[in-house]
Amino acid sequence: MTSFLPVAIVGSLLVLVFVLRPLWKQSRPLVIALAGSGVFIALALYWLLGTPLALDPAMRRAPATLDEAASQLQARLALDPANADGWRVLAQIYAKQGNHEKAADAAGRAATLSPNDPDVLVAAAEARAMAAPEHRFDTQGLAWLDAAIKRDPRHQRALWFKGIALRQAGRDADAIATWESLLPLVDAKAAAVLGAQIDVARAAAKLPPRPQPAVAQTANGLHVRVKLGSGVDVAKLDPSTPVFVIARQVGGPPMPVAVEKHTLAELPLDVSLDDRDSPMPTARLSSLKSVEVLARISRSGSATRGDGDIETAPVRIDLPASAPVQLEFGK
Repeated sequence: MTSFLPVAIVGSLLVLVFVLRPLWKQSRPLVIALAGSGVFIALALYWLLGTPLALDPAMRRAPATLDEAASQLQARLALDPANADGWRVLAQIYAKQGNHEKAADAAGRAATLSPNDPDVLVAAAEARAMAAPEHRFDTQGLAWLDAAIKRDPRHQRALWFKGIALRQAGRDADAIATWESLLPLVDAKAAAVLGAQIDVARAAAKLPPRPQPAVAQTANGLHVRVKLGSGVDVAKLDPSTPVFVIARQVGGPPMPVAVEKHTLAELPLDVSLDDRDSPMPTARLSSLKSVEVLARISRSGSATRGDGDIETAPVRIDLPASAPVQLEFGK
């Protein structure tokens, strides 16, 4: 392919020599001018119409598979290896194919070509971690994350991954500081997930739990605080998994007298159970002198206990309660 241009020039000259030969004896300057014009036109057409890849039928149609897309992009990058966007897209294709080593190499090339683009740097660090044993961020990956944060201190993915990298390195206090700087930048649902990870990191660093926001007292209400402990592997659970907070009669039927449904992504959470949360109008929280309170992560999505569900230890509370009920999964 790289020899196309000189071959085209030589071919053009040979054709011109053959066509213009009769004029050589009559007007040499005219022949020279026409020949020069022909070569210039050949060069201009090459520049305007593109490379010989455009003559390949496989390159003129949209790729039908990831393999075809990778092949086309590889061919283009062989002619234009300084195309950072091309390497970044190729890395994404390799990642979708599950070829993490090639994805890391392509993403690394993109980072080398675009060292000032935080998105490219973060993508390279992530790809490198995915290709590493146990998906660990190494020194180069952490350096890319630091460079991305230096250029964009509010880059959410960079801060998230840096916290993971610091925890992998056993630097829990530094991970906490990084993630706490990320908390104000994310929405409530993401903040709940991030807060749970900060709590786990604080426990690993032997730091006290984060202070919980105060909950206003409600008449005939029961305040409950629910959080995840270190004994629950959050990575194996879908953030949308339902979490039920339940109050039921002590020694009575399993039917709740008050229940609220939330999701795993909302933990840690504060709820206030009252008569509005009663599934049965004949059994209200305000009519009882004591209740049993627990929380359940329900894989089935039902408030009824099922196989694989995770529950907190039930806590008996005398009503009215003056302090929030503390529930912790995996404790």
